[in-house]
Amino acid sequence: MSGSLLKVAGVTRRFGGLTALDGLDLDVGAGEILGLIGPNGSGKTTFFNVITGVFPPNAGSIHFGGHDITGFAPPAIYRAGIARTFQRSRLCLELSVLDNILIGNQLRLTRGFIFNLLRRRRFADQYRAFRAEAVDLLATFDPPLARRIEEPVAGMPMILRRRIEICRALISRPRLLLLDEPSAGMTHDETRHLMDDILEVRRRLGGELAIIIIEHEMGVIERITDRCAVLNFGQKICEGSYRAVAADPLVQQAYLGVE
Repeated sequence: MSGSLLKVAGVTRRFGGLTALDGLDLDVGAGEILGLIGPNGSGKTTFFNVITGVFPPNAGSIHFGGHDITGFAPPAIYRAGIARTFQRSRLCLELSVLDNILIGNQLRLTRGFIFNLLRRRRFADQYRAFRAEAVDLLATFDPPLARRIEEPVAGMPMILRRRIEICRALISRPRLLLLDEPSAGMTHDETRHLMDDILEVRRRLGGELAIIIIEHEMGVIERITDRCAVLNFGQKICEGSYRAVAADPLVQQAYLGVE
């Protein structure tokens, strides 16, 4: 696809005798929201892990922004402009909301301990700037949460934790955001509100942020995605608009349980 931000070609990932991804081809354009769906065990999270360098592919190539990033380690993938969230919360519960968000900003935290110790004013200026940016991100999701930025995460409900995790991913200003089942553990109304938040953040960023979302809640997929890709046994079995994908007989058999 001409102008692709992410181009995955023939990617295969094996774990012993299990083939989790089998010759997968996938393209994502700048500013596009792609829904990645399929039954449990179809390879969706493995795909995220391969894209972000957790597991190198056994075959195939991954290009991002026109550069070959195949086999890059996670820090290099992060520096290239790809950020992610996880299905299970990875927040440090004993730390404050601010500390959790700033963990995701290592790309721009370029000063070392000695510099910060000796150049306290410069350190304070940078800290205030990043704090203000974190507050602004939080306020987009939930203005009351922005006022709790110094509070520990422990004890906060799941929807607030999800918002914090997404802010942690966004603070590095990525070009591609990978969301792994962001609605897990939330009610239908909470999920709807979170998706509204994500769309608003994307709008504020000028629509340039590309998103790949893994989600089992089909109402979410139908509502926010531009296009869907369906995996089954590590292979892409269908791709297109949500309506086209939902009507495909192979998808109905593999994912929706239709005989």
